[in-house]
Amino acid sequence: MTALKETTTIYVYRGDASSGQEQPYSVEVSPGMVVLDAIHYIQAHHARDLAVRWNCKAAHCGSCSAEINGRPKLLCKTRIDQYLASGVPIHVRPMKTFPLIRDLVTDVSWNYRVAKKIAPFEPAEPAPFTLFQRDVDRIQEFRRCIECFLCQDICHVLRDHHDQNVYMGPRFMTKLAELEMHPMDASDRIAFTTQQAGIGWCNVTHCCSDVCPEGIQITGNAIIPLKERAADRNWDPLRRLFGHGPSAHVAEHKSKDRQKID
Repeated sequence: MTALKETTTIYVYRGDASSGQEQPYSVEVSPGMVVLDAIHYIQAHHARDLAVRWNCKAAHCGSCSAEINGRPKLLCKTRIDQYLASGVPIHVRPMKTFPLIRDLVTDVSWNYRVAKKIAPFEPAEPAPFTLFQRDVDRIQEFRRCIECFLCQDICHVLRDHHDQNVYMGPRFMTKLAELEMHPMDASDRIAFTTQQAGIGWCNVTHCCSDVCPEGIQITGNAIIPLKERAADRNWDPLRRLFGHGPSAHVAEHKSKDRQKID
């Protein structure tokens, strides 16, 4: 006799920018099932027109970002059994921070417009470069970003205050850190980070680091060091007294970046 499969009810947001609400769907649960599997089950058995964005189903593309029980997560990386074990119902909704297109699909194009504002890598000398391994490891952490924009979704400045016009968000603080902390990048990025990127709006809650599926320490390794460099440039009394300009600031920090290993 074949054992009956376990079923659960998953509540999925259905609607568009004008209106919508959660709809309950019954889902047969299989071992190892993730929330994206449940969404595919719902599409196959209940609602073929349910809109969801996904691609690799391996937590590499960052496409299936949504909110599960109010928490920004990748649908393909979130197991259903963790909710079943605690008896907590599963509610799947689109990312709150971005404009809703339909169902679980949001318009994240603002992020790509912001990315175009960041000046590309400007080599201080022709490649190939010789770098300390510690410098490579530091910037490689930031390059693990899959642009799922979960950090953008949970950022209080963007999510609750909708201040996209003053703050680029944690994803782009990471990008700026990747460039600013590269020993061979010759650009002066601190003025841009402070003014156009608006790093001063970050209140260092670490929530962006908490939701990053790649484990990037966005706050500790990117935002706080950038804030320190901005403070050194703008508010160091000795620097202001002796009139060290931007070029001296860049040369000083890049020199330190090249000397991280004794």
